[in-house]
Amino acid sequence: MALSRRKLLTATATATVTAATAVTAAAGPTAAALPGDARPVSLPDDAAPVAGRTGRRAVRTGFDRLAADGYRLLDGQRVGVVTNPTGVTRDVRHIVDVLHADERVRLTAVFGPEHGFRGTAQAGGSEGDHKDPATGLPVYDTYGKSGRALADIFTKADVDTVVFDIQDVGARFYTYIWTLYDCMVAAVLAGKRFVVLDRPNPVTGRGAHGPVLDRSQASGVGREPIAQAHGMTVAELALLFNDEFVPRAAGRAVELETVRMSGWRRRDFFDATGLPWVPPSPNMPTPDTALVYSGTCLFEGTNLSEGRGTTRPFELLGAEGVGREWAAAANALGLPGVRFREAYFAPSFSKFQGKTIGGVQLHVHDREAFEPVRTGIALLVTAKRVWRGFAWRPDRWIDKLTGSTSVRTLIDAGAEPDEVVAAWWEGLREFRAVRWGYLRYG
Repeated sequence: MALSRRKLLTATATATVTAATAVTAAAGPTAAALPGDARPVSLPDDAAPVAGRTGRRAVRTGFDRLAADGYRLLDGQRVGVVTNPTGVTRDVRHIVDVLHADERVRLTAVFGPEHGFRGTAQAGGSEGDHKDPATGLPVYDTYGKSGRALADIFTKADVDTVVFDIQDVGARFYTYIWTLYDCMVAAVLAGKRFVVLDRPNPVTGRGAHGPVLDRSQASGVGREPIAQAHGMTVAELALLFNDEFVPRAAGRAVELETVRMSGWRRRDFFDATGLPWVPPSPNMPTPDTALVYSGTCLFEGTNLSEGRGTTRPFELLGAEGVGREWAAAANALGLPGVRFREAYFAPSFSKFQGKTIGGVQLHVHDREAFEPVRTGIALLVTAKRVWRGFAWRPDRWIDKLTGSTSVRTLIDAGAEPDEVVAAWWEGLREFRAVRWGYLRYG
């Protein structure tokens, strides 16, 4: 894994520093100095309860803080926004609508990722170039574009600053973090300033888990070597990307600003934030989906259904011919925080469309103890053992999802789940050390 030696040594040397000290020290010149940035992230005014929801914290997103500061970071700039339906305020107004209506901001373009800016397209689709009916703004389709082609779109849009505001779900193969990366690379090539507005990692930012991508498996679901469950926010990832991965143009990195949240703590799940959940994509309907996704999305690389076309995608898994033995085998492993129910369902689209199939439903009863990536591996191992029809997708998509060939080859060789997990430990240990230097919250 090609991460910088300087960052690795620095991170390792500071790993014993307390979390509060690390957060204070981390507020470097690339973090936008908005009001409150110099204070501890858990001051009482940051942690005020949300009305009617005792115990939940009033998290202010990067956009909330940008707006509260009168959009000073965007003053005098022609602004383009990379966003999707998740780019909303606490009262669920879309930030593009808010910015367009505010005379203090010169918003001139919108850039749509996978599923589109307004979210009308399914997986693997986008909305194309068009004029937004609500605002009249030009919308440029960026899905599937990178490098010079994407830089040319930024140039054509004639913007000075590109703003990114999309809710992530914490998994390496969720494409929006690579939209972020591709836009940062394009911003270097096009000479554009880049601003990232932070939002919570909905499954907490407590730790990184799973295999780290081998660059030989780089694709649209993983450009660079980070862990399968990265445990970071999008702003933290942007800082890491900029230092570690984004190619320099004319010797310089992205002119990057990140606007942090206030009130968010690394141990917070999404329901502790008081923020509205907007599905980031059609098959990510709830934070419960996000909780299991970094593990069960691996079933996209098999001939089993990953639950698309049901009301519980990534919580329901199955195929024709699978019976109660799979749930029994999975429960026998005693995995922490989760139980498995024998389940039958008929997907309305995707694999096994309209057919009743058998499988399992995951029931997470202790989300603090639950280990999604380890659970996903255990489910692959047990599915292969109990169902003779098990097969990997012919295109070896599983290698793209896991980031290497080792998970597939170990499972094919009959390895136990913990043997598969042990095989990625060294790379994960190295990534964790580097990741430490980019964390911005306690």
